[in-house]
Amino acid sequence: MPFYDLWHEDGHVPEIRELLPPLLKGVQRSVLEIGAGTGLITRVIAQATPAEIFAVEPALAMRSVLLSRLAEDPALLERVTVLPCGAHDVDLDEPAEAIVMISVLYGFDPAERERLWPVLAGLLEPGGLLLFNHRERPQGEPGELEPMGSYQVGRHTYQVLGQVLEVSGEKSRYRHLYQITRNGTLISEDEVLGETHRPSTARLRAELEAAGFVPDDAPDGMQAWRRAG
Repeated sequence: MPFYDLWHEDGHVPEIRELLPPLLKGVQRSVLEIGAGTGLITRVIAQATPAEIFAVEPALAMRSVLLSRLAEDPALLERVTVLPCGAHDVDLDEPAEAIVMISVLYGFDPAERERLWPVLAGLLEPGGLLLFNHRERPQGEPGELEPMGSYQVGRHTYQVLGQVLEVSGEKSRYRHLYQITRNGTLISEDEVLGETHRPSTARLRAELEAAGFVPDDAPDGMQAWRRAG
């Protein structure tokens, strides 16, 4: 995703910096991060707990930035293991103490999501903690391209525009344009098409309980669950 860090620093990341550390209090041994991306949240986890971190990221471009971020901090190079696979294919030597999944949930379609919860339960120790961000909100309406963010880097302006193309149930298809302009002149443009899936809180609860999780306390915007047993 072009402009990933620029856009997400202006989005969910500042809130997660506030909400996540208190939830990780007491975690000492190991954290599995699903969808580490470029490492923005990996760094938050590392600052919140002394635990070893296993950062799952299947996308090569994202992993490249993640590894560059780790290379800037020798301590993180010793603590973070990057796993180049998807969430369904994680293999750990021992169960994790906690799993963190930030702004990743909506990338799984219903079938993938229902398969995911038992996989994550199997990767957690009994009583282990599963943390992810979620707010129930209505789907967007199909419409025209709208500005979503604009950032000045040197003499260039980096702009993100978004458009909802189609909505069906919990599924939403979208189009994003990533533009770079100089003095109002377009010099680069990339188009990304994708889809998100926004389940209801009730649907999530049913899926998680079926996979052997029980709810724990969490602030608005976050979900905390523990593996039963």
